[in-house]
Amino acid sequence: MATSDVGGNKYRSYMTPEDLKTTQWIAGPPDYTIIDKFFEEGRTKVWPAGSLEEYVQNLVKTWEMELVHKANPDQYKTLDVKTCVLGVNGKKCLTLEEVGKIGGGYNAFLQTSLPPKLRVYDPEQETNESSLAAFRQVFPRGFALEVVQVYSGPPVIAYKYRHWGYMEGSYKDLPPTGELIEVFGIAIFELNEESKIVKAEFFHDRGELLAALIKAEPATPSGCPVMA
Repeated sequence: MATSDVGGNKYRSYMTPEDLKTTQWIAGPPDYTIIDKFFEEGRTKVWPAGSLEEYVQNLVKTWEMELVHKANPDQYKTLDVKTCVLGVNGKKCLTLEEVGKIGGGYNAFLQTSLPPKLRVYDPEQETNESSLAAFRQVFPRGFALEVVQVYSGPPVIAYKYRHWGYMEGSYKDLPPTGELIEVFGIAIFELNEESKIVKAEFFHDRGELLAALIKAEPATPSGCPVMA
């Protein structure tokens, strides 16, 4: 995979002007202007052009772009749509079809065995659309991603990643705190002979994200915190 396609996005492949015109998008071509600026301002690593770390970071960002924004799986370039599976925290891997049935990415990444009444985020009650809307509201500038270390290269890529954003929007009835929220994790990508992802496993603590969302007291209709 090229780390930068001519005329395209600096951090994602397959986003040249021609790609934007010929790709079938779910809601039009994605605009990464705001999140890329946020990423550049908050990242802790700047990887050299052509390095393994830059390649991996580009692959991860492009993979995420395709899964979230492309309407036609046949146009995925980073993964083998027929064989690719996704696993989280050592649990049973899911096919892309199974991920779709449970409501997409956030629901897959935030699976829980907690009783429903204790769930800050309940995957069983959220759809792909509602989960994306909820977190876009929480993080108006985005929830940025950077690769902070690469432990091995293809065909089995192991890397450490960091997600971060500022809670500048509300989460359900909880007001924004403005605080930085960070989530660190480890991921393993297995690639086939065509350098396409056939297995992606992630290991992270979902509580790092969810606990940070419930720090603030619920607001009353007037906008004032609820007092005991």
